[in-house]
Amino acid sequence: MSEPPPGPSETMSQPRPDEFKPPPECPVFEPSWEEFGDPYAFINKIRPIAEKTGICKVRPPPGWQPPFACDVDKLHFVPRIQRLNELEAQTRVKLNFLDQIAKFWDFQGCTLKIPHVERKILDLYKLNKLVAEEGGFDTVCRDRRWTKIALQMGFAPGKAVGSHLRGHYEKILYPYNLFQSGANLLNTGSMDSRDAKEHKLQDQPQRQPAQMPDTCPSARRAKRMKCEVGATICVKMEPGEPGENRPNLRRRMGSFVAKPEPDSCCYFMSSHGFETESSQTPFALQVDLVVCLVCNSGGDEDRLLLCDGCDDSYHTFCLIPPLSDVPRGDWRCPKCLAQECNKPHEAFGFEQAYRDYSLRAFGQMADAFKSDYFNMPVHMVPTELVEKEFWRLVGAIDEDVTVEYGADIASKEFGSGFPIPNGKIKVSPADEKYLKCGWNLNNLAMMKPSVLTHVTADICGMTLPWLYVGMCFSSFCWHIEDHWSYSINYLHWGEPKTWYGAPGFAAERLEGVMKKLAPELFESQPDLLHQLVTIMNPNTLMTHGVPIYRTNQCAGEFVITFPRAYHSGFNQGFNFAEAVNFCTVDWMPLGRQCVDHYRMLHRYNVFSHDEMVCNMALKADTLNVVLASAVHKDMVDMIREEQELREKMKKMGVLHFKEAKFDHLQDDERQCAKCRTTCYLSAITCPCSPGVLVCLYHINDLCSCPITNYTLNYRFTLDDLFPMMKAVKHRAELYDEWASRVTETLEAKLEKKKGLPVFRSLLAESESRLFPDNDLLRRLRLVTQDAEKCSSVAQQLLNGKRQTRYRCGSVKSRSQLTVEELRSFVRQLYNLSCSLPQAPMLKELLNRIEDFQQHSEKVLADEVPSVVEIQSLLDVSFDFDVELPELPRLRVRLEQARWLEAVQQAHIQPATLTLETMRRLIDQGVGLSPHPSVEKAMARLQELLTVSEHWEDKASSLLKARPPHSIETLNAVAEKASGIPAYLPNCLLLKDTIRKAREWLQEAEELQVRIHGSIPMVDSLSDVVLRGQAIQVQLEPLDKLESLIAQVQEWKGSAAATFLQKDSTLSLLEVLCPRCEVGNVGSPKRKPKKGKDSPKSNKKRTPRLNTLSDVEKALSETKDSTSAMATLEELRVREMEAFSNLRAVNESKLLPTADCMDLKVCVCQKAPMGAMLQCELCRDAFHSVCVREVTDSCETQPWLCTQCQQSEKPPLDKVLSLLASLRCIGVRLPEGEALHYLVERTVQWQHRAQHITETCNLPELEERPGSPPTLTRWVSGNCLLWAFFCLTGLSRELDKLMVEGLLLQVSVPEVQSLYHILLEGASSRHRDRCTPPPESTDCDKHIMRETVTGSEKKAKRPLEREGLNVEHRVKDKKHSHKRQKINRKSLQHRPTSSSSFPHSDFSQSDDSDEEMAVCPAESCQLPAGDEVDWVQCDGSCNQWFHQVCVGVTPEMAEKEDYICVRCTLSDGHMRK
Repeated sequence: MSEPPPGPSETMSQPRPDEFKPPPECPVFEPSWEEFGDPYAFINKIRPIAEKTGICKVRPPPGWQPPFACDVDKLHFVPRIQRLNELEAQTRVKLNFLDQIAKFWDFQGCTLKIPHVERKILDLYKLNKLVAEEGGFDTVCRDRRWTKIALQMGFAPGKAVGSHLRGHYEKILYPYNLFQSGANLLNTGSMDSRDAKEHKLQDQPQRQPAQMPDTCPSARRAKRMKCEVGATICVKMEPGEPGENRPNLRRRMGSFVAKPEPDSCCYFMSSHGFETESSQTPFALQVDLVVCLVCNSGGDEDRLLLCDGCDDSYHTFCLIPPLSDVPRGDWRCPKCLAQECNKPHEAFGFEQAYRDYSLRAFGQMADAFKSDYFNMPVHMVPTELVEKEFWRLVGAIDEDVTVEYGADIASKEFGSGFPIPNGKIKVSPADEKYLKCGWNLNNLAMMKPSVLTHVTADICGMTLPWLYVGMCFSSFCWHIEDHWSYSINYLHWGEPKTWYGAPGFAAERLEGVMKKLAPELFESQPDLLHQLVTIMNPNTLMTHGVPIYRTNQCAGEFVITFPRAYHSGFNQGFNFAEAVNFCTVDWMPLGRQCVDHYRMLHRYNVFSHDEMVCNMALKADTLNVVLASAVHKDMVDMIREEQELREKMKKMGVLHFKEAKFDHLQDDERQCAKCRTTCYLSAITCPCSPGVLVCLYHINDLCSCPITNYTLNYRFTLDDLFPMMKAVKHRAELYDEWASRVTETLEAKLEKKKGLPVFRSLLAESESRLFPDNDLLRRLRLVTQDAEKCSSVAQQLLNGKRQTRYRCGSVKSRSQLTVEELRSFVRQLYNLSCSLPQAPMLKELLNRIEDFQQHSEKVLADEVPSVVEIQSLLDVSFDFDVELPELPRLRVRLEQARWLEAVQQAHIQPATLTLETMRRLIDQGVGLSPHPSVEKAMARLQELLTVSEHWEDKASSLLKARPPHSIETLNAVAEKASGIPAYLPNCLLLKDTIRKAREWLQEAEELQVRIHGSIPMVDSLSDVVLRGQAIQVQLEPLDKLESLIAQVQEWKGSAAATFLQKDSTLSLLEVLCPRCEVGNVGSPKRKPKKGKDSPKSNKKRTPRLNTLSDVEKALSETKDSTSAMATLEELRVREMEAFSNLRAVNESKLLPTADCMDLKVCVCQKAPMGAMLQCELCRDAFHSVCVREVTDSCETQPWLCTQCQQSEKPPLDKVLSLLASLRCIGVRLPEGEALHYLVERTVQWQHRAQHITETCNLPELEERPGSPPTLTRWVSGNCLLWAFFCLTGLSRELDKLMVEGLLLQVSVPEVQSLYHILLEGASSRHRDRCTPPPESTDCDKHIMRETVTGSEKKAKRPLEREGLNVEHRVKDKKHSHKRQKINRKSLQHRPTSSSSFPHSDFSQSDDSDEEMAVCPAESCQLPAGDEVDWVQCDGSCNQWFHQVCVGVTPEMAEKEDYICVRCTLSDGHMRK
């Protein structure tokens, strides 16, 4: 085996235009366990599919894994050697041609060098063939066709390749072609006839296989094909036999062996010719006896050549073509050259390898070869790559790759891969099932259904399996099985095996293509395809129209080939396969045809077909009925042929007859001497040739003796054969009778047709008697199944059953037929081989359907069809389980009719015909199929919609127009739109707007009349304006009214700016009106106390004036100013009463009480501390830091809290101007009435204040400077006592007047003047407590009396409720004896300050004669204990304070000056 060429990976990686293209895949079957149980039944089942491709693959069910039973250690075999480029037919033809060329030039004493053209080795075979097809060398030169030939050989044009080809042809091929044509044979006189005779009588024996291949030069062809002859080839020659001693330069099975002699000389072929290796000199020739056989002259001895074969001599210039020089090596004359080159070619075959391999050794060699070749692990090489590389190597003449194949190893000798009973390998109990399995190849060929069971001899390879051990690239060439039988191959393990197959019908086509492309091979070997030594690229066969299929057989898979199916392939790597042949009943006609084919090819038979048939006929009683029928048919043909041949022999003159037991002879002892057919029924012999016989077809080829001497040897007489045939026929009669009845039943016509039960009974009979599943039974089964289906469908159609169709749906049932299909179905029922009772009923159903179609066409033709009529037709159609073409049209027409009804109904009721309804109807109409009635209604509806949308848009635009249109314009549009028969909301809204506009104009006119009579309220005026603004019509009075409302709003804005404080949350009306909610807003101090001492109002509150909204509503409902003034007066009275109660409550809670520590005051609702302020209106106390800035503490006006100070209190003249401007507007509004009342109230108050002043002889009420009460001082006692400067007690009338003046929201100077008068009166009363008052006037008496009375009342209330605890005061006096002493001493030395804050009436106790020292701190804590630390103010007041009350420690009192808060503020005011 040769080593792989260097660098195959580079070769494989380069894509080539002629790269192999894999054929399509063959079928692959995966039987179920049930199907796998009977191999012959399964193969018969898949045969219709698989025989179309010639080969198929079968994958056993998962789990079917027979054990490998072959003895690996004892298996030894000698493989065959395969050179890949000699396998392919066309490549072998090229190699044979190159052998002839090399041999020709070798005998001419030259060495063949194959030239290169365009960097490629020149294909001399193709060049020679193309020149021959063009008419020869002379014709090509004359017509200048070398460029054309260069193009045909694949060279690019324009490179002068043609001239190079001509030179090479003329130098190498032209002399050879002259020799082949005989032009070089010289006329040598009388010697021609002798030479010709010798040539004719010459009979060269065929070479025998070499026994010592080591004497043959190895790879001579591969080395010769190299362009550069670097190595020297040794060729040994025998002197005695110059023509026989030279090998044919080929290494193959059957090559000759040259026996070396001791005195032989060895020549070396090199680029310089032949050189001798022997030290002896060449023989000395007798030149004087040598003459040229052409010119008969002995001159020019230096140009005279002596033939090394026959010793004839020729001048170099007398030869054709003449030689320019004397060859240096051996030279043969033309006659010897013709003798050598015209010897018959040896038959091509595979050589046997030199080594005996074990299975393990062969596997190691195979794996090493593949791994080295592809330079990768064997399991990683893709199968596609191996396939392409195989076909590349097969077609390459310049690459010599040799592999070995262990083929045709007899399993009888080495054991099968499958387990067999009593085999050498013990089978486990789990694997015993494989011993009798039908797919065990040892059982398959000899199973009962196989015809080969009737062949008596064991045929190795057919009835006994053969083993195959493959390696990478080892191949099996194109062939068909012996006798065109089936074959089955199982791959036990290893790498895949690639198969190619052609179907049996393409066998002759494949043979024709191969003979056409390689005729030279078939001339020498007509039965070449039966030798398994020739392969051809599947792509080439496919190009010539041969169908080829492929598959990769993996381990555990079967490949089955069918009769006469050519197949070939190769192995992907090391593997182990097993194969066997088998024949089924259907093969028998092909088997007889194969025997006839073998006879034409003169090919021997593996077994006698006639003998097998006769053996089966002799056991007719045991034959299967199917096999008996097949045997009967085969015997009919066999006996007829034998009868004709025997009669022919008799006519030819054969007189002698003799019985011969041919079955007792070996096959090679009874073969026809001409066609090699195995004779069984008869044969011809002659006494002159004992042991030689011929078949009856070749009687003329036996010998030259007269035919009368011949003897006809027969196995059976015709009288013996006919009873045998009758016995087989009788056995087959049951089947034949059944088959006859089946045939009669299937071919019955008209009334003779049988019913479906008859067909069922025939099928049941075939099953009960186990008739074969042949074409007839399959046809019967198929017809019965068709009849069953037709019967079921017919019954379904008659019953009107639906699967997926509904009365209102349009879904087609899966079982529905069209009407045409129903007609065809009815015809099919009548054309069936059986008679069905449903056929007449279906015919009647078809008539009803046709009537329905006619009625439907009539209804569809109506212009305006009726919905009821169409629906009735659809209801009738539901009974027909047939696809009716009218149904979709009827459904469409039904939708159209319903739509037309809806449109008509909408026109009848225009009040419900909205735009949306019209659009919906139009959308529905668009989806309908076109129809004149629909289009007419659609046009009418579209026109109505267009008009309606126009007037709707018109009305909408008029209603949205700015500025709005006049009422006349709107009325004109509304009148035009009123005639449209549809519901138009915008047009209706337009009409309603016109109605509202007319009503508003009438109301506005009435309002104008009322304005001239009385002043209207702004609410009614605003309501009219708002309603007018909502009407989208141009209203002339509306502008005036809007202007009036704008003036009112402007006035209200001006009034709000005048009265309202910045960031005030109060409304203008709330500021201007008397307060209806006193003490109910703000902090909890505003709420009146509900205790027994709380002052109660003597008047009932008006329930309907409890809130501001009630007041506003009451003022809006008044008809004139008088009633409004009365309402506001009532509200004023309630305000005064409420403030009187509030003042009393707030004053009473500031009196000393037991629970004064729980007192909550100010807006922060905390206990009193620090500097406090008292509101002059509500009399509540506030922390100064919570309600006013320090800079505001010296203002001269009465201080009011935030709840009492509601407005800016503009001067009266500004208020009067506001009232005058409102009167100019001429509209009443609650704020105006309130302002009017405020002015009247203010004026009345001024008159009252002036009256009191005049009555009491008070000073003129004018603005005076002064300071309001601010800080307090402490009073010692049980609880906190606030000493506020009080205005009360002077005069109830003045006090009431002052309160009402403070309630006025207008700034008048009399309020401040009155405040200062009251303030001065209170100061004088305080001074008069220690000094008797002077004589007072009557007015003073009157005022003082009222004041005292009021003070007594106020003083009694807290005393009655929770008076001062006397015991606590005495105790305090006792515990502070030392302090009192210090206080008295301090007080004696302290001068009286006229600017001291006056003490209130409650600064001293009435039941104590002793003066008490009081701490004037704002938050006196009334400290208790033996020692109380005091501190004196270092400011202007010189008052004493508790250190703990003012936050001073003893250390601070000693080291620092202390100034009280009042002195600090007074000093700061003076500095300002």
